[in-house]
Amino acid sequence: MSVLLGRETRVIVQGLGREGRFHAERMKDYGTKVVGGTKPGAGGTSIDGIPMFDTVARAVDATGADASIVFVPAPAAMDALLEAIDAQIELVIAITEGIPIADMLKVAAVLETAATTLVGPNGPGAITPGQSKIGIMPAENFSRGGVGFVSRSGTLTYEIADLLTRAGLGQSTCIGVGGDPVVGLPTPDAVRLLNEDPETEAIVIVGEIGGSAEERAAEYMRSEGKKPAVAFIAGRSAPPGKRMGHAGAIVSGNQGTAESKVRAFEEAGIPVANAPSEIPGLVKKALRR
Repeated sequence: MSVLLGRETRVIVQGLGREGRFHAERMKDYGTKVVGGTKPGAGGTSIDGIPMFDTVARAVDATGADASIVFVPAPAAMDALLEAIDAQIELVIAITEGIPIADMLKVAAVLETAATTLVGPNGPGAITPGQSKIGIMPAENFSRGGVGFVSRSGTLTYEIADLLTRAGLGQSTCIGVGGDPVVGLPTPDAVRLLNEDPETEAIVIVGEIGGSAEERAAEYMRSEGKKPAVAFIAGRSAPPGKRMGHAGAIVSGNQGTAESKVRAFEEAGIPVANAPSEIPGLVKKALRR
């Protein structure tokens, strides 16, 4: 069993431009089943050996695709996401950065009654090591194992996965939820998926200042947690009211501060690393309990 994606996941690429083509090739090299791409007017052709279709619906009908990855530029990304949702794609990974908040609010409203799980936008994607990756993460940083991993930061996803791998702590599924203010799969829901996954033995939660997702994840783990967990909060040095990095990483008053997030995890019995380098040691300690 895997979370969100596995060996049989069939992927279409929405937006086979320069970035889309580069990462589609990397996904294929990893073993991901990339079965098609979409571009209006390109149906019946192929790009880099990938069959092209005019619409997502036609791609799904022809290939049986159950996942998509979106590289469509921000101004047109909402339409691409809604098209994938309308085609009842089970998993959509949105790499696109800078989608207008108003557009994402419309997508979020549609998702409330849809069967689609949206990961992102503005994230690195998701990977079940040894089975499938849908995203832009460097595959060599990841290895198969029992540590589930949720992160708002793409760069920290790669760094911490590499630290875990070097420490002999392979990963079950890693999910980059994205750093925008409005995302499809928030941190608490991603944590829930890993908590319910039989192959996940421990969970690493990497958060940032801003918002309340980490506090809600901590509360969920306090009441429903089945697995040991370790956390890390980026942006502790950010001054209140100042945006740092991701659009979602902004602190207002006492909400979304590093202190409030650290306190929430500690009150839930989840140790918080002071630096990414501490995470493997904390995971090993948690697994011994």
